[in-house]
This record gives sequence, structure tokens and C-alpha cells, in this order.
Amino acid sequence: MEVILLEKIKKLGDLGDTVKVKAGFGRNYLLPQGKALPATEENRKVFEARKAELIKKAQDSLNAAKMRAEKLAGLSLTVTALASEEGKLYGSVGPGDIVAAAAAQGVELHRNEIDMISGPIRAVGTYTVAVQLHSEVQSSITVVVQEQKAQA
Repeated sequence: MEVILLEKIKKLGDLGDTVKVKAGFGRNYLLPQGKALPATEENRKVFEARKAELIKKAQDSLNAAKMRAEKLAGLSLTVTALASEEGKLYGSVGPGDIVAAAAAQGVELHRNEIDMISGPIRAVGTYTVAVQLHSEVQSSITVVVQEQKAQA
């Protein structure tokens, strides 16, 4: 299936590129999300008519992501979790916990922006977590996992 991309998509292409994708990916993700149009002559004309608008929208999105990255630079979040005496967590700290800790500090993050390459955190300590704000903008935050004090 060939589609015309309406925005830059990581590992696929840039705005305006005509790319060949698997039919399911195009039908179930790109088209419903408004990220692409089927590559027909009629849609090519529609794209050319909207090109300036789409470029401006993409630039605004990139600028907003850069501003958010500046706010996130140097951010340190503290997450408390139940842990054994050796420091291993009873469970794990995942993207949802990081988003909740950020919201407690008044910082807006989304689960799909948190990029935990090595999987969830399973021990007490300090970790650096990547945050993918835009296909071209990546930042990182520090997550400090502390042992939750037992209630008496």
C-alpha cells in the first residue's frame, strides 16, 4: 500500500514522502490517525494544496516540543515503592508511575513519550529515562526510586 505522509514519522519518512507500507499499518494506524493519505492522483493534488499549512503545523509542533524539552532538562522525579531489604522492588516502576510522579510536580508527560529501553525499573536507585517528545526531539529525565517506609 502506498501512502503520502502528512507528517514526519520516525523510521518511515518525512512530510510529503510517498512510501510503501504494509496494508494493515496504513489502514489501521496511518490513515485513521490522519498521518497519511492513500497515494492517488487526487490525494496528491489535495496534498499540494495543503502543503504550506502542513509544513507550518509541523514546524509549530517541533517548536512546542523543543520548548517542552527545555523545561524537562535537568528534571529529577522521585518515585517511592515497596522494596526488600536488598533494594529489589516488589513489582516495578514503569511509564505510568513516572507520569504520575511528573504530574505531582506539575509537569505534563504522556505514557507514550516515556522510552524505557531496558524495560521497567526493578530496583532502588537513580536512573536516566529517555523522553521522546517529537520524532526529532528527545530529552532525558532522572528518576530516583526510593524505598517506601513501612507503616507502623
